[in-house]
Amino acid sequence: MTGSLAIIGLGPGDASLLTESARRALDAAEELVGYYPYVARVPERPGLNRHASDNRVEVDRAREALRLAAAGRRVAVVSGGDPGVFAMAAAVFEAVEHGEPGWRDLTITVEPGITAMLAAAARLGAPLGADFCALSLSDNLKPWPVVTARLDAVLRADLVVALYNPISVARPWQLGAAFQLAAGIRPPETPVMFARAISRPDEAIRVTTLAEAPQVPADMATLVILGASTTRLIPRAGRVPFVYTSRKVEAA
Repeated sequence: MTGSLAIIGLGPGDASLLTESARRALDAAEELVGYYPYVARVPERPGLNRHASDNRVEVDRAREALRLAAAGRRVAVVSGGDPGVFAMAAAVFEAVEHGEPGWRDLTITVEPGITAMLAAAARLGAPLGADFCALSLSDNLKPWPVVTARLDAVLRADLVVALYNPISVARPWQLGAAFQLAAGIRPPETPVMFARAISRPDEAIRVTTLAEAPQVPADMATLVILGASTTRLIPRAGRVPFVYTSRKVEAA
């Protein structure tokens, strides 16, 4: 097959955080496929056809992109952040596994991007400086008991936890439930960080405690980081504190 498919991470928002390899892949594309807001982040240019769709049709979107590539087109599928972190790369390969046999012969590449937890960590200092995990609070594709079982396990393992998809209009209660679970395992003074729209004009960062976290507003543009016992704050007068998680853990 002569077509190709590049799965591209657009980074957290600011164009300066788009990798050069991702930029080259976008420049080479003839067909642009993705969720409406991500497609809108790519400048229009002659010869680039745009195929935007809604948020909950990831596999359908992937199949459309694969059909275009199989027809000989150079296709770019775009995600915010990194396409391999709760984003389109997994959807594309799921479609390949269960789709047309010829799709396996396509040239498919993944161009990584700066995911939300890395952009947020860079703003804060080094909260992910030791062992950590990323967990999505969305129960659209997995049962809520699976989410809570995983969260319980990593909280008890004393990992820093980056929570993606914390809350939405359709899912207004999951973040509060996650904080309630955490409060039964970690002390109330545990640092909790809210990082919203990092690198975009409406960026907002707040550092608080687990006891106060349920009162802090959040939305789907927010990444929440739950600190571990080794997470430290360095106060700064009138400014958000530096946050880091020590790499040193004392023997039990």
